This record gives sequence, C-alpha cells and structure tokens, in this order.
Amino acid sequence: MMKKRLNQLAATAICGNDISSSCLYVSGLAIVYAGQYAWISLLMVASILYLFRKIYGEVVGALPLNGGAYNALLNTTKKSTASFAATLTVLSYMATAVISASESIKYAHSLWHSIPVIYTTIGLLALFMVIVILGIGESSKVATAIFIFHLTSLTLLCFFCGLYLFQNGFDTLLANFKNPIEGNITTALFFGFAAAMLGISGFESSANYVEEQQDGVFPKTLRNMWIIVTIFNPLIAFLALAILPIASIHNTNETLLSFMGQISGGNWLFYIISVDAVLVLSGAVLTSFVGVGGLVERMTLDRILPKFLLKKNNNGSSYIIFICFFILCVTILIFTQGNLKALAGVYTIAFLSVMILFAIGNILLKINRKNLPRPERASQIALFIAILGVGLALLGNIILNPPYVGIFLEYLIPTSIVVLFMLYRIRILTFFLKFVEYITPSNKPVFKNIDRIIKKQILRINSQEFIFFTNHDDVSTINKAILYIIKNEHTKRLKIITVLKPDFFVPPNLKTDIDVLDRAYPNVHIEFIEEQGHFNPEMIKELSKKYQIPVNFMFIGSPGENFPYKIQELGDVRLII
Repeated sequence: MMKKRLNQLAATAICGNDISSSCLYVSGLAIVYAGQYAWISLLMVASILYLFRKIYGEVVGALPLNGGAYNALLNTTKKSTASFAATLTVLSYMATAVISASESIKYAHSLWHSIPVIYTTIGLLALFMVIVILGIGESSKVATAIFIFHLTSLTLLCFFCGLYLFQNGFDTLLANFKNPIEGNITTALFFGFAAAMLGISGFESSANYVEEQQDGVFPKTLRNMWIIVTIFNPLIAFLALAILPIASIHNTNETLLSFMGQISGGNWLFYIISVDAVLVLSGAVLTSFVGVGGLVERMTLDRILPKFLLKKNNNGSSYIIFICFFILCVTILIFTQGNLKALAGVYTIAFLSVMILFAIGNILLKINRKNLPRPERASQIALFIAILGVGLALLGNIILNPPYVGIFLEYLIPTSIVVLFMLYRIRILTFFLKFVEYITPSNKPVFKNIDRIIKKQILRINSQEFIFFTNHDDVSTINKAILYIIKNEHTKRLKIITVLKPDFFVPPNLKTDIDVLDRAYPNVHIEFIEEQGHFNPEMIKELSKKYQIPVNFMFIGSPGENFPYKIQELGDVRLII
C-alpha cells in the first residue's frame, strides 16, 4: 500500500496505463468483427462507459474502500454474492495479465523476431511474480512516466497517420468503406461493440485503490479514463481504416499500431510505438499482480479463501498468492497459446460479468443503504441502459466465442468450488461428521479419530468472535444484525457493543432485550457490553486490540447524513443494516 496519497495524475496513471494499454489491440480486434464500422462500435462502448462513470462514482463515493465490486456487494448484500463477484474479478485479473504479457511480447517480437513468444511471455509473468514477491510495489512515479510516454506516443501516431492520410488521399478509406461485410450493418456493429468492450478493461481498477487517493480524485480518474477511451480508441480505428486495407489490418491486428507507425512515419515511429507497447502492457501486468494480491488477501482475511494464502515472507509479501496466480496465468496461456481472440473472450466474459454485478451493487445500495451519504447518484434510466448494454456485449461475446466459454468455466468452476466450500464449510463438515458417525463401527478407533479431528476443526472455525456496534434500543434492528451474521459468518460468539458518551446511559430495556435474543439463538452466545468513550476510528482500533478481534470482523449499521466520520476512516468495518 502506498504511504503517500495519490494526486490526480498519479492515480490516473496507474489505472490509465491499464485501460489505455487496450488501445494497442482493441482497435484491430474491433475491425476484425465490425470492419469499416469499428470506430462506431468503439464510440458505442464509450457511451456505455460514460454511464458507468456515474455508477462507479455513486457506489465508491458512498463506500470509498478498496475492493471494487467485491466491497460494494459485501456491504450491500450477502457475502456469497460478494464472493462470486470477487471470483470473477480474480479471473478478470488473470486474463488481463496474460493478454497484456502476451501482447507486450508480440510487440517485442516485431522488433526482435528471434524471441519465442510463449516462453518469453511466461518469463515476463515470472519476472513480475518475483518483483511483487520481493515487495516492490507499484511505483506511482514509474507509472506516471510510462503513462505520459504512452499518451505522447499515441498522439504522435495519430498525428502522423492524419498527415499521411492528407498527403496520400482518401482512396484507401473509401475502398474500405465500400468493402462488403458479413451479414448487415446492425450485425457488424453488434459484434464489433461486443468485442470492443475489451477496450474498457481497467476502468474498474481505480476502485481497487481508492483509499490511497486524495479526496476528490477518484471521480476525476473515471473522467480521465473515459476521455482517453473516447478519443483514442475510435480515432485509431478510423485512422487504421484510412491508411491500411482491411486485409492488412486483419493480418497485423495483434501489432496493428506499430505497423501503422511504420507506414505513416517510418522505422523511428515503428520503434517508438513498439517500445511504448512493451512498457505500457508490462505496466498492466504489474497492475494485475498488485490488484489480485490485495483482493485475494482481503478475501482470505474475510475467511472466503484458505488461511495459508496469507503466509508472508520477510518482505511482508503474501508470496503464495502470487505463486498461485502465476501458475494460473501460465496454464491459461498454454491452453490458449496466447491467442488474442481466445484470451479476449475469457477476459471479456469475466470483466463484463463484474461490471453487471457492480451495477447490481448500485441498485442494492439505493435500496439497502439509501440513507448512506454519497457525492453523486446514477439515475434509474442510466442503470437500466448500462446493464442492458453490458448484458448485450456479454451475449455477443458468448455467441462470438462459444468454445471460450468452456475455458472460462474451467477456471470459474474450480475457483467457485473452493470459495463455496469456505463459505459453507461448517455445513459440509457437519454433514461429513454425521456420515462418519453413522458408518463408524464401535470397534474401529480410526473412525473415532476422524470424528475427533472434524469436531476440533468445527470448534476452531466457530471460535472466531464478531462485534456489532449499536446505538439503538430497537431490538428489531439488532435482530437483523444477528440474523445477517449467523447467515454469513462462521461463529458461536457475538459481542453487541454500545459506546456511551460521558453521562449517557443504556436504555433499561436494551439489556433485557438482548438477553431474550441470546435465548432465541441458542447456537450463538450473544454478549452485551457497554464501553465508555466516543465512537470513532481510534475507539474501533482500541477495542480490536482489547478483544483481539480484527476490524474486518466488526459490523455497524448504515450511518446517516450526520455521521461525523467517513466510512473509509473506520478501516474495514462492514455495513450490514
């Protein structure tokens, strides 16, 4: 985590490198499917992204905590739904790491043809695995330098392509627009739009480090990313159609921009674009490693993934997470052989699913957390159009790449099984315990040992205590909190804590009501505690140390407009009412 909070340029650079790196391959990909209408498809994508600016702005503005869709759903709905979003986000990070690494090496291969693409891609992924394991995080200064160089390179490319167009005439552009397309214009635009949604990959990344950004910076990063995508992606596609025959674009779509640079400016521009591509795509790989590390660590702390993933080296790095992520990336690279269409299909399905879940998180925020302060609000019509647009793009990608759905499921299903086991492991272990007890012969002590081990494991899992802070004397509100914790967490002990200011007293009926609730839920011991002081971030940390309960196992109700602290100031405390 960065110690110094990021200004607008630094924060935009980190997520901007991710989303703007897609300029290097999405234009060619869109032309493959939409032909001469690709630039229109890319403008359609930009319009959907504009709607998501408000959606992300409202959700993250109300819940300005790291974690993206996972955090949004964790604080608005069930833990299992948030876990599914987190699983999709991990797959999204995996696919974007492989796409970025593979495309980076393909651009390097255009400079040095002797490079073996697959093996060198594995080497690049291994390099970033080692870097993050050594504890070298993402440097905002390096990210900013790459970002500025990348935007300068794209601007140079567009300028020289425009110059080439005016010097050589519009014959190629006109010929391309007369080129016959498969099906009709509507079909071309639909499939081009679906494929072009890959061009907004990285838009969600700013939400994953919002706590490291200065106040007011997050919505500006969304605006800046939208401007980059709206200008460069359609413009580059249009210029490619203006200077190159469609057949040439199809043959060079994976390194299209460097080829455009060579045609319009000569070898010097070809080298600049190629070096820029290698740098910015490598930066996107690093973003994936850093992002997945933070997300998986958060999931593990929330007991969604196995605890051994948190094991750290001397540099404080969760190295097992990065090793597992590297292995998963290599397997998907080998399965797809670095094929851009295959990787894009897998990634886009995961990424678009996460975007839909984020929009659903916005709806749930409006319903379940309507009193939570937020700087801006997305309208209902914007939500409907955004979900419809992303849903159509998801459908289009499934139609375009049905075999890739199978590859996507090959990774989603095993990961989901691990997550589901962790979420429902008490039920699973209890069922297994009853099964063992049923089949256990009285003269077979080995089964008794299994019985003892399972009981010990269940006891250990349930030993984790949780805290719910309340200032209500409304027993129904406290009952809702208890029900949420019982349904979503593994525990047998819950502390209900009220923090009292000097000269304040607990309503006389509150203790009695909580005693009634304790008897109503015999499987959970509910303890009522009064603490003197002021409820603030310092008090939360103090109570965490006092009771040895991590902050992410503490819950509060949704605060109102007059709450004196911002949600992010309370650490990882969760909203459940």
